[in-house]
Amino acid sequence: MRDNGKIADWNDDKGYGFIAPTRGGSKVFVHIKAFKNRSRRPIVGDKVAYSKGRDETGRSRAIRAVLAGDKLGRDRKRHRAIPAFLFPGLFLVAVGASVAANLTHPWILIVYLAISVLTFIVYAIDKSAAQSGRWRTNEGTLHILALAGGWPGAWIAQQTLRHKSRKVSFRVVFWATVLLNCAGLIWLHTSDGQARLEQLLETSITAKYSRYS
Repeated sequence: MRDNGKIADWNDDKGYGFIAPTRGGSKVFVHIKAFKNRSRRPIVGDKVAYSKGRDETGRSRAIRAVLAGDKLGRDRKRHRAIPAFLFPGLFLVAVGASVAANLTHPWILIVYLAISVLTFIVYAIDKSAAQSGRWRTNEGTLHILALAGGWPGAWIAQQTLRHKSRKVSFRVVFWATVLLNCAGLIWLHTSDGQARLEQLLETSITAKYSRYS
């Protein structure tokens, strides 16, 4: 027998929540893995059809759950992917243009790309850990990666993986790291910043070759 209800509570980081049955009664636990059409993440207020089952401890839970109007959800997901890549994409293009115009060192773009990829991977691992109950990545580590230049990858991960995209305190600190990183990039375009960067690169290269001499 199929039941109907609405998502009453949902913890997107951990991937579970509770369904309020349409005909009343106690809320029913539901895990993200119970959804058959997982083209999008559930949100509070979503209508859902489900069957009742039991977990290994005998507690009631929803199984074979299906979100209503999932076709619309897929359309929204496609539209959401555009701004997810647009903002960081334009930023990286601007950095690339700066490198092409010899306004900054090529290593700046390389660092942004490398750390962004790393940051996206760390977000994905943390998302998986949250869903399976494994050890989580410290939020401070995510912020350090964003500050170091990985914020484009963090932004894409937040929008596409729906991870760390709703927690207000995290978002405030994240945007602070973005502003600080951009301020640092602007400083690197000044004569003093370029001189410091060249000095740092020269010191690194000298130290590298001195170990082999």
